[in-house]
Amino acid sequence: MALITFGEIIDLVLMTFFVGYIFSGIIPVRRESYDPLVHYKKGFDFEGLKFAILATAPAIILHELAHKFVALGFGLNAVFFAFYRNSFTLMLGVFTIISKLTGFGFMFFVPGFVGISGNGTNLQFASTAFAGPLVNLILWLGSLYMLKTGKYKKKYYLLLLLTSRINMFLFILNMLPIPGFDGNKVFMGLIGAFF
Repeated sequence: MALITFGEIIDLVLMTFFVGYIFSGIIPVRRESYDPLVHYKKGFDFEGLKFAILATAPAIILHELAHKFVALGFGLNAVFFAFYRNSFTLMLGVFTIISKLTGFGFMFFVPGFVGISGNGTNLQFASTAFAGPLVNLILWLGSLYMLKTGKYKKKYYLLLLLTSRINMFLFILNMLPIPGFDGNKVFMGLIGAFF
């Protein structure tokens, strides 16, 4: 069995472009030369899409792949699904698109998830749930370290700043002990393992 299937790769690519589209126009793009006539011209902003993908996609993709590969490491079944493969997350995705198009300003959606099944221990399930937020913690602290020490090229400042903030937000949000969130799965798995 392959570690990642062709269908999962397609889902990852489509999710990446969807996330990039949603955040393009929201995430500021640093441009070497700014001409308002060019900036506000009709047409799609491919530079904004590219920058939004670079700023957001690694946090989401690596988070989900961490869940998948840790689960596989424990001998569990794990499959990545893009948001459109589940009716609830599809509904959130449609709401997010409508919100972006209308300028409503509130967006909350789950761009992808890993379906995990099989027989594992509570500690294995807790570890699998924590793997995704752990990636966000590493990306957050790693980019923060680079910003604090100045170990980067000046042109990457905005990207590192956004990487730090996005991963901080995702780590904190995902670790909330709310049903459906990774934090709840970690908490419940630990309780089941030790009590």
